[in-house]
Amino acid sequence: MKYRVKKMDIRTDIYWESINKFGEELCGDSVELVRCFGKTIFVMADGLGSGVKANILSTLTTKIAATMLKGGASIEDTVKTIVSTLPVCKIRKIAYSTFTIIVIDEKCNCYIVEYDNPPVFLLRNGKIKHLNGMTREIAGKLIKETHLKAEENDMLIAVSDGVVHAGVGGLLNLGWQWENIAAYIEKISKTETAPRNIARILSTVTSNFYMERAGDDATIAAIKIIRPRRATIFAGPPQNMADDEKVVKILMESPGKKVVCGGTAAGIVSRILKRELVTSTEFIDPDVPPAASIQGIDLVTEGVLTLARARQILRQFVLPGVGLSELKQMEKKDGASRLAKLLADATDLTFLLGKAVNPAHQNPDFPGDLSIKLNIVRDIIVILEKMGKNVNVMYF
Repeated sequence: MKYRVKKMDIRTDIYWESINKFGEELCGDSVELVRCFGKTIFVMADGLGSGVKANILSTLTTKIAATMLKGGASIEDTVKTIVSTLPVCKIRKIAYSTFTIIVIDEKCNCYIVEYDNPPVFLLRNGKIKHLNGMTREIAGKLIKETHLKAEENDMLIAVSDGVVHAGVGGLLNLGWQWENIAAYIEKISKTETAPRNIARILSTVTSNFYMERAGDDATIAAIKIIRPRRATIFAGPPQNMADDEKVVKILMESPGKKVVCGGTAAGIVSRILKRELVTSTEFIDPDVPPAASIQGIDLVTEGVLTLARARQILRQFVLPGVGLSELKQMEKKDGASRLAKLLADATDLTFLLGKAVNPAHQNPDFPGDLSIKLNIVRDIIVILEKMGKNVNVMYF
């Protein structure tokens, strides 16, 4: 089985985080993300005011924009629909939600639409670049449009006005202004390159400037342009031993990282490839069995215990507001942390799942297709899909 990778084929690594206005249960900012037809469509909206009404306004805006753009609607029709659909505020007599729209295709063509939100930051080669867009009027609203050719490792950072206003009247007289945020992004980008880490740090600083009592809803979103990072994971022996060679062939011919989870699966790979399976006796983490190695395989781990621990790490990884200390868990060298990091770093993953059941991992009250290992892997797949990964599953 051969795979072809397009020369310009790209992916987007995206993370966003919001801070509610102090005392509000709902955030007045909303984010919608759609990946389809080789495009990433990202919409961030800031509803008028705060609380429930603002949340409704921003949610309507993101849903309408993402749905219409996914269906091929023009920006003119999209803005007109948003303006005509949003309810009118009885007090201020206006009906709108500010928004930022970013559309990126697999050829690195990037289209940015901004209405009354702070300008998007483009981080390229460690420096913030100003976007030279054109302004025009649509449905009575001044819309700024920017077309650019994105480059690999570019990062687009969008923020709501609650970020630039952080600290007004408190720690900062004029707030955390755009230019100051730009300088800070350049500073932290020297050591932090992951969208999650940069957004998390910006969110933490924003909250600190508000002295943990945010005067406005604040959202930070970071989008990084990356090449596809592929990984193939073989977990569990096939039901039919005749498929052993087929599975190993698919594994070895797949592009990107190659992972084997489970002693039996590792034994199959070792036997088919005629390469030694080298086991380790070093327990880096007492709760995680040692990893092993096979020439040509990037990671060989134990099965159920390691997968369960990796699932736990990934669950923590996707939680909003997770601290940097938790994110650093993936930098550890035990098998589960290495597996979690490899899965989190990949954009396109293929799971080769054998359905043969290990009696030691099976609840006798469950049918065979509900083995503990398969359920753990399925949980991991759900987490990865929530993270925006492209996941393919093959059963044997």
